[in-house]
Amino acid sequence: MQRLTEQILAHAEGLPEGTPLAAKGLLHLGNRAAVDQVLSRLTERGHLIRAGRGIYLRPITSRFGTRAPSVQQAVEALANQRGEVIVPSGAAAANTLGLTTQVPVRSVYLTSGRSRTMNLGKQVVELRHAPRWQLALAHKPAGEAVRALAWLGPEKAEAALKMLKRKLPPSTFSELVAAAPQLPTWLARSVGKAAHG
Repeated sequence: MQRLTEQILAHAEGLPEGTPLAAKGLLHLGNRAAVDQVLSRLTERGHLIRAGRGIYLRPITSRFGTRAPSVQQAVEALANQRGEVIVPSGAAAANTLGLTTQVPVRSVYLTSGRSRTMNLGKQVVELRHAPRWQLALAHKPAGEAVRALAWLGPEKAEAALKMLKRKLPPSTFSELVAAAPQLPTWLARSVGKAAHG
């Protein structure tokens, strides 16, 4: 068991900051029950953080102490590991684009995977399953606009689109217009009006 503990710790330390560690990815070191037991012990001792069911992260140690990896790093690493699209929520996108002054209190991300929560130290990150159209143009500014508009809803979309047409570079706005066929009818209609108005 001691050898397995050392192997898992060495493996975790060799990973880039924020990369999730899953029991399934450690089965080359030992059987599932032993791996689970070691991961649980390492978490109790503070060598790992249990981020969610079956997902662990190595805490970051600096001269100021130990902390959880940044939310952004952990979310990106999880997306890469699981092959999911994970993007900031519509509320966060609306704030980034200046369409609202509300600052989201909770960390909420939209995902192509199942809804779940991730614990990063004291911070809870909510991953919400989202329809495919909200994940369109995932990591592009035009995709951020789609999520912001979805969050604002049909009543506020047209006013927001007028603002976005002035603020966004023409190429980004064109990308948004090109994505209209993937969007729900109310949003596609508003985007069409803004494009031709």
